[in-house]
Amino acid sequence: QVQLVESGGGLVQVGGSLRLSCAASGSTFSNYAMGWFRQAPGKEREFVAVISWSGGSTYYADSVKGRFTISRDNAKNTAYLQMNSLKPEDTAVYYCAADEETLSNELGSYDYWGQGTQVTVSS
Repeated sequence: QVQLVESGGGLVQVGGSLRLSCAASGSTFSNYAMGWFRQAPGKEREFVAVISWSGGSTYYADSVKGRFTISRDNAKNTAYLQMNSLKPEDTAVYYCAADEETLSNELGSYDYWGQGTQVTVSS
């Protein structure tokens, strides 16, 4: 099993930046592809980005492409989501998740989830 803890959320103005972190423990971090998802009030949880086990491949939702960057440091057991040019529609709870077998944008593929961190973008 792997435990995931997100941090770095907060309140930011439109056009600002935040970097989210996802610290993993309990298992070999490099065994997992890492994804970021988000859930806005009243909406379903949606895919944001995913990074492969070694970090060599990344994929993004169209809504964040060019603004967000996913990365990982396997030596630190941590995944990151750098968010730039933030918009009000980026306001959501952001979750990181770990997938041992696939590089996926599907919620159901992920085995482990963090508790989430709130990101609020004010206009």
